[in-house]
Amino acid sequence: MKRALLQKKWLNLLLIFSGFMVMACTDEIETTITYTRYEPVYMLRSELKSAIKVSAPQGLVNPGKIYVKDNYLFINEVEKGIHIIDNADPAAPKKISFIEIPGNMDIAVKGNILYADSYIDLVAFDISDPLEVKLVKRVDNIFPTNGMLVADTAKVFLARYEEKTITESVKDYNRNQSAGSAIFSSRDAVSMTSAKAPSSGGAGKGGSMARFAISGNYLYTVSLTNLQVFDISNNTDPKNGEKINLGWGIETIFPYNNKLFIGSTTGMHIYDNSNPVKPEHLSTYQHVRSCDPVVVEGDLAWVTLRSGNACAGFTNQLEVLDVSNARSPKLLKTYPMDNPHGLGIDNHTLFLCEGTYGLKVFDIKDHMKVNENLKAHFKGKDAYDVIPLGTSLLMIGKDGLYQYDYSNINQIKLLSKIPVAGKSI
Repeated sequence: MKRALLQKKWLNLLLIFSGFMVMACTDEIETTITYTRYEPVYMLRSELKSAIKVSAPQGLVNPGKIYVKDNYLFINEVEKGIHIIDNADPAAPKKISFIEIPGNMDIAVKGNILYADSYIDLVAFDISDPLEVKLVKRVDNIFPTNGMLVADTAKVFLARYEEKTITESVKDYNRNQSAGSAIFSSRDAVSMTSAKAPSSGGAGKGGSMARFAISGNYLYTVSLTNLQVFDISNNTDPKNGEKINLGWGIETIFPYNNKLFIGSTTGMHIYDNSNPVKPEHLSTYQHVRSCDPVVVEGDLAWVTLRSGNACAGFTNQLEVLDVSNARSPKLLKTYPMDNPHGLGIDNHTLFLCEGTYGLKVFDIKDHMKVNENLKAHFKGKDAYDVIPLGTSLLMIGKDGLYQYDYSNINQIKLLSKIPVAGKSI
C-alpha cells in the first residue's frame, strides 16, 4: 500500500515536472511572424526641389486625377508626377512627356501655366512647350497637411508613411503578442493622420475627385481641413491668400457659376465666391459618414456616397439635391448603388463610376426616375473618375484611361485606351 502511494506521488511529481518542461520548451520555440508596419519617409527640401524635371513619356503605373485643357490631357501619376498627352484626336492619344513631381496628387491649368502640389509646396509650370516644361514659381510650405516639417527646420520634412511587410523570427510568444498590439496601434494612428501647349487663356476642366479648382483669376485648393485661396491674376506668380477652415474630412471641390461645392466625409458645403478673395459659407448639407464627391448642373447637385476604409462608412448610394436655394439644400431622391466613386454630367446625361463594378450611364432628364433610365453599363473596368467633354468622355481607373464617344447615348463607342503598364484593357 505504501509502495503504491509512493509510486503515485512520484508519478504526480513527474507529471508536474514534465509540464514545466513543456512550458519551458514552448517559450523556447522559434516562431516566424509576418505583420505590416508603417514607416516614416523623410525628405530633404533640397532633394524635393532638385527632383522636379521633365523626362520622356512613361507608361501609366498608378494613375490618379485627370485634367483636360484644350487638346491636352494631364494624368496624375500618384505621388510621382504628371503625364502630358496630346489628345487632339481622342481615338489616337499621344504621350508627349512626363513631369517628375514628388508628392504630386492634383492638377489645374490656366492659360499656359500648370499648377500642381508637391507634398507641402505649390509649384507652377510654363507648359507653352510640353517638351520643355519650365518651373516658374514655387510657394513653400503652403500645404502643411501634405507633409510635416521636422525639428522646426525647413531643411527636412516628413513626406509620407510607407507600408512595409515585415517577416521575422522570434522566440518569446508573450513579447510577440505585445509587439503585435503596438504595431496595430501605430497603424491605426497613421490611418487617422491621405508640340504646342493650350492656346486659350482660360482654365481647363478637372474631374469630380479634384482638390484643385480654378474660377476666374483664382485657384482654390482644399486639404483635409482647409480651403486655400490663391490669386493667379498673374498666372506665373500665384500668391497665397485667405485660408478658410472647413472642418475635418474635406475631400473634393467643384466650382459652378459663382459657387464652390465642397464634398466631405460628412456632408456637402456650399460657398459663395462672388467675392473670390474670401468665399462666404452659405450652407452645409449633412449625410452619414461616407466618401463624397459632388457635381452640379442647373438647380440640382448630384452626390455619391460610398463605403471604404478611408471613409469608415457603409453607405453606397447616389443622392439628388435641390440647390436652387443655396442656403437651404434639400434632398429630393436617393438611389442605391454598388460602390460609386467619381461622376460627371453633360446635357442630362450622368456618367457614374462604380469602382470595380465599372461605368454606368444614365439619362437623367427625369431626376426622379434615374434608376429606370440606365442607358449603358460597362463592366469589367475599374472606374475612378470621369470628365465629359460634349461628345467624348474621359474615364480613369486603376487599369488605365478610356475614351468614349457618347454623341449618341444609345450607342456609346470606345474610342481609345491607354492601359496601365503591364496590363491590357
